[in-house]
Amino acid sequence: MAGLSAYRDQHFKGSRAELETKLEASTTLYIGNLSFYTTEEQVYELFTRAGEMKRIIMGLDRVKKTPCGFCFVEYYTREDAENCIRYVSGTRLDDRVIRVDWDAGFQEGRQYGRGRSGGQVRDEYRKEFDPGRGGFGRLMQMKLGVTDMMTTP
Repeated sequence: MAGLSAYRDQHFKGSRAELETKLEASTTLYIGNLSFYTTEEQVYELFTRAGEMKRIIMGLDRVKKTPCGFCFVEYYTREDAENCIRYVSGTRLDDRVIRVDWDAGFQEGRQYGRGRSGGQVRDEYRKEFDPGRGGFGRLMQMKLGVTDMMTTP
């Protein structure tokens, strides 16, 4: 069995024990560190190698409705999801090492970034230029006076 990581969704509605129980029975995975340019087709191609997928939910910027570097992948069986964690986590997709973690189960609204600017929180604080994640982080853009995320200093 693929063990649970230390990561826990801080916005889970329920107790820690309820979250643990859901994670231990889940067939849903959170996929992180995706490029903003990774397509659903690319995710499908890689993740079907671990088993039969039920669906993919691409993470979107809450404001712009554009991809923002994460998704959820739901499998039909726990065994296929475990295979994915074993064999896909840590591999490269779109020149990025992706992270695969258990998720308690997708609920409508979770596909949107939780950062103040609409994307992921971690991208707000990123100081380095990362072309795969839209350039500079939001706070760095403001500091540099950069209006286009893909603009280099």
